[in-house]
Amino acid sequence: MLDIFFVVFHTLLIIFNLFGWIFKKTRKANFITLLLTACSWFILGLFYGIGYCPLTDWHFVVLEKLGNHNLPASYIRYFILRLTCIDFDPQMIDTLTVVLFLVSFLISAVLNIRDFRRKKQ
Repeated sequence: MLDIFFVVFHTLLIIFNLFGWIFKKTRKANFITLLLTACSWFILGLFYGIGYCPLTDWHFVVLEKLGNHNLPASYIRYFILRLTCIDFDPQMIDTLTVVLFLVSFLISAVLNIRDFRRKKQ
């Protein structure tokens, strides 16, 4: 049951990070989740490895207790492998993940700043 929870929650969070900026009502929350993701990847990452995600860590603990071993380093790679049974190049997946994150972060930041300025006027 925890495995399903983590798959659903983590995947929805990723989708929200990528597209939550589209709707004005969710832009602030989107920017907050993107900031939290960045803090996890780059601040906690200083201690646990760049790209560290506690959700991935907790999920992989559950998966290991369920007998799954030799898990990939990233949740995205794990999810794609689980979904398609295709083991894509880890560097390609990591690069695509970072690029999509940065694009989403930039769009969210620009739109949130624009919305803030418009509200102020």
